[in-house]
Amino acid sequence: VGNTQTVLGLYEADAAVSAADAGLVDHWRVRTDHDRTSDEHAVLIRNLLRQSGRDLEETVTGLAMCSGVPRVLASLREMVDRYIDFEPVIIEPGVKTGIPILYDNPREVGADRIANAVGAYDLYGGPTVVVDFGTGNNFDVISADGEFMGGAIAPGVEISLDALFGRAAALRAVELVEPRSVIGKSTVESLQSGAVFGFAAQIDGMVNRFRDELGSCTVVATGGLAHVIAPVASTIEHVEPFLTLHGLRLVYERNR
Repeated sequence: VGNTQTVLGLYEADAAVSAADAGLVDHWRVRTDHDRTSDEHAVLIRNLLRQSGRDLEETVTGLAMCSGVPRVLASLREMVDRYIDFEPVIIEPGVKTGIPILYDNPREVGADRIANAVGAYDLYGGPTVVVDFGTGNNFDVISADGEFMGGAIAPGVEISLDALFGRAAALRAVELVEPRSVIGKSTVESLQSGAVFGFAAQIDGMVNRFRDELGSCTVVATGGLAHVIAPVASTIEHVEPFLTLHGLRLVYERNR
């Protein structure tokens, strides 16, 4: 559960975990509604499963969750209590992740960042830098020994553009695609250049600074806009759309 969007994935029980999408039967991306009730969550998940010809009670035998929105997590806990007859695995203090947290205060680390670290280290080892394009752009650094070392958090692409459009009356929202040139020939292209190439430059600059401290490292991108920024960012080596789900699945397996 992210601040803006929520991603759900349905995996085959006991499927191989050799890749992030191995055993992934279906997946969905929906808007995060901070006011959605537990009953509404149940209706939403039931309807998504029915689109795939499946039933919540008959199909789902295990559940793992991570959330950066405490209010939504509380609603999901209530949904589980009312509609599902087993305990979920939730990434929170006390759960076994297999990733030591080297933050000054480990409780401050977002659950999604932990899931990304678990998934990235499983797929690529370390040292690795994960770039997660969400409401904020999260940079997560995993050591060669599989430790979450820390990272950086910057404003995300969409929230930055929303702030710009809210303060500049003459500018309007544009489609986030790569423009034909970094030198925009119109206001639309100039905005696209600033968003796409500008954030790619941010990513490359931050990764190079991480490499100054880490040495050689693998760089993995995930998140809703990874497919837009990664092709023009020279430092991103891999794009894993299901990285967070993969890490969440691994944490589930370690706590069964």
